[in-house]
Amino acid sequence: MPNFNYTVKNSSGKTIKESATAASKDILITQLQQQGYFIIAINEIVAGQASAAESQAPIKLNKKFSRKGIGIPDKLLFARQLATMLESGVNLLRSLNVIVEQTESENFYKVLTKIRNDVEQGISFSMALSRHPKVFDSLWVSLTEVGEASGTMPLVLSKLAFYVERSEAFRSAIISAMIYPGILLGVSFSAILIFALFIGPKFQDMYASMNATLPPMTERMLNLFTFMKSKFLLIFGSLCAIFVLARKYVATPIGRLQFEGLIFKTPIAGDMVKTAVVEKFASQMSILVESGVPILYALDIIERLIDNKICEGIIAQIKGRVREGKLISEEMGRSHFFPPMATQMIAIGEETGELGKMLNHIAEYYQRELQTFTHRFATMFEPIILIFMGVTIGTMVLAMFLPIFNLASGGMGG
Repeated sequence: MPNFNYTVKNSSGKTIKESATAASKDILITQLQQQGYFIIAINEIVAGQASAAESQAPIKLNKKFSRKGIGIPDKLLFARQLATMLESGVNLLRSLNVIVEQTESENFYKVLTKIRNDVEQGISFSMALSRHPKVFDSLWVSLTEVGEASGTMPLVLSKLAFYVERSEAFRSAIISAMIYPGILLGVSFSAILIFALFIGPKFQDMYASMNATLPPMTERMLNLFTFMKSKFLLIFGSLCAIFVLARKYVATPIGRLQFEGLIFKTPIAGDMVKTAVVEKFASQMSILVESGVPILYALDIIERLIDNKICEGIIAQIKGRVREGKLISEEMGRSHFFPPMATQMIAIGEETGELGKMLNHIAEYYQRELQTFTHRFATMFEPIILIFMGVTIGTMVLAMFLPIFNLASGGMGG
């Protein structure tokens, strides 16, 4: 009978690596599950070298895919399917095999195939995920590591899927609220550009052929259009150069800090961005704490994921003070970055032992705040853009046709 190496976790979360002899791999899986073990990996010893060589070989795509990129829905479906199958008693390797064959994304298929091969070679699931940081960030890796250590992988994956789903729904709501104002703004600038480059010069040629004396308003408008058309490449190139240089400067640590400081001081945008950062902090902390991640480790993960240099520095300071025995709520309040409501709710959570639930309530509250704020901003912004469009385009049309009105009234000389 063939020999197998297997890696499992017992009911207390302890990792066990042993060898066993069984008639087949399926029979060994059944035996281990009957003993109450959570199966991480099983490898046949004789076929181990062949599998290793196979894992290093290029992935052969034998199926058709509906798309190439990896989106949030792909990762959400992956977490939900894996949680369901593990909870049903299917071992990790077989679950990954099923999910790999069902994925519709070509790139995700390649990533999952590599993860499956790594797990087949005895590498832990969390370690296999960590080899693809562009797809699975530190939150995924840390939570799966907790799930492996505690034997609660299905529960952790379900929480992770819930977080991903809620975050995606929140992001989609914000984007949807900003689409229409963005379209209006784009149409406004496009109309100005079309007038300047195409319509204005035709009026200028027409009036020049008539030797007409132009009103000051028309003359200034045509001079502006002439300048924009003759210097269009220079203007466009300068704007592009400024954008590229500004982006490179913001990519530096000092530039990023200065840019974020400027944004936070902006009356409307600053409040919105700060609220978004606090919401992200609370959302990610809630899932980490509820999954059993220690506070210091959770803060370390959030520090890497928060994507805001100012908040990152504040979290680093809070982490240092918490390591000394201080309460997280006290240090958050001392930072003056987090709103008083958030720090007070976290203090209650620390006192009652319900920190995860309180963080979840904070995240939900600030999500509603952001959605309401975005909706109001979009509602206010739309009429402003419409007025801007009306005044700008109306002024250009009036300036272009004013000489014709003067001619009709006998006020234009030639």
